[in-house]
Amino acid sequence: MPTSDRSFADVLHDVVTNLQEIIRAEVRLAKAEVREESSKAKGAAVLLGAGALCGIFAAFFLLLASVYALTRITPDWAAALIVAAIVGIGALGALSAGMKRWKLVHTTPERTIENVKENIEWAKQQSK
Repeated sequence: MPTSDRSFADVLHDVVTNLQEIIRAEVRLAKAEVREESSKAKGAAVLLGAGALCGIFAAFFLLLASVYALTRITPDWAAALIVAAIVGIGALGALSAGMKRWKLVHTTPERTIENVKENIEWAKQQSK
């Protein structure tokens, strides 16, 4: 059918159909990208977890070596107590700093809520 013989409804239908297909294609592309990136993230997370676990074991054995080294100059119980006190002080410092930073975290998305309220108000104005 020649282009000039097409009705407005036919043209509008074609435009809507093409727009729907474009949107579907974009959604398929987004899904594929997310799938690809999530598989990369999974591999990275496994390596990070393994590295963190090895780091924890290394820290434990370093602390154990510190206890053994201190047993050369103090009784065994005192060496363990000294290392435990130093680690405890470090833990208290880290926990205190973490709690101070946690109090600065806002759990409600205030800007998003404000934007939604503005959008609702704008929509109300448009419908009047």
